[in-house]
Amino acid sequence: MRNALRKDLEPVGSSFIVKELCDPYFDPNWHFHPHFQLFLVVEGTGTRFIGDSIRPFTEGDLVFLGPNLPHLWRSDQAYFERQSGLQARGIVVYFTEDFLGNEFFLRQEMTPMRQLLEHTRRGLEWRNSTRSSAASYLHRLAEQPVGFQRVMTLLSLLDHLSQTHDYRFITSLGYTNTVKPSETDRIQMVHDYVLGHFQDEISLNTVADLADMTPSAFCRYFKTRANKTFSEFVTEVRIGHACKLLMDGKLSVTQVSYESGYRTLSNFNRQFKDITGQTPSQYVRSYRGV
Repeated sequence: MRNALRKDLEPVGSSFIVKELCDPYFDPNWHFHPHFQLFLVVEGTGTRFIGDSIRPFTEGDLVFLGPNLPHLWRSDQAYFERQSGLQARGIVVYFTEDFLGNEFFLRQEMTPMRQLLEHTRRGLEWRNSTRSSAASYLHRLAEQPVGFQRVMTLLSLLDHLSQTHDYRFITSLGYTNTVKPSETDRIQMVHDYVLGHFQDEISLNTVADLADMTPSAFCRYFKTRANKTFSEFVTEVRIGHACKLLMDGKLSVTQVSYESGYRTLSNFNRQFKDITGQTPSQYVRSYRGV
C-alpha cells in the first residue's frame, strides 16, 4: 500500500472541499480521515468496505460518513484492466465539524443537522427518492464556484438529508475504528488477497502466512480489527459479489453461485439468506420492484 492509512486532505482556502472524481477506478486503499464525507457514485460498480460493512455499489450509491470511519470503494476487476474503456466517476464533499465555526451546529436551529452528523459516526446510506434529490444538490455543488452560494447549497443539502427517513446505518451498532496507521500494510494485504481470490478456495494458513502470523493469532487479530471473523469477512465479500451479479441479471442463480466462489448451490443459498435476509430469487424481485 502506497499511502498512510490516515488520509490527510490538502489544505484549501475555502471552508469545505468538493471534488469531482474521474479515474479508471476509485482509490483502492483502505483509509480514514478526520473529515465528514458525502460521496455519490456517478458512474462505476464494485464493492464498498465501510467499517465492518461490505456492500456492492453501483451508479447512484450515496453515503455519508463521519470522521475517522475507515472506508474503501473497490472498483470491479474489469476497471483495473488496461484499455477497458471503463471510468469510475463520483462527487465527494469533505468538511470538518467546525467548518462554519466551533458552535454553529450547537445552536437550537441546527438540532436536526447535529443529529444527522452524529448518526454519520456509523455511516449512512440513502435509498429511494432521497438519492436522486441529493444527487441534484451534489451536482450543483460541483458546478458552483467557491463562495456564499456554495455554502448555502451544502447547508440546504444537509437540511434536506436531516429531514428524511429513508436511510439505514452502514456499520453495526457499537463499531469503533481500532485500526492503527502502523497496521496499514497488513490490513491492505488481507483485503487485496481476498478480493483477488474469493472465487477460489481460501486457505486460512495462506492468509496467516501473508500476515506473518500464526493462524490462531491472525484470527484473533482480524476479529479485533474488523469486528467479524475472517470467515465472515470472506462470506460477505462473496455475497456482495453475488448481489452485483444478480442485479446485473445476466446469469442464472446457479451461475452466480459458482462465479461467487461457491461449489454447491445449497451452501450459497443458505449463506446468501444469512447475509441478506432473502433468498437470491427474493433479492432479485425486491431489486426490480416486482
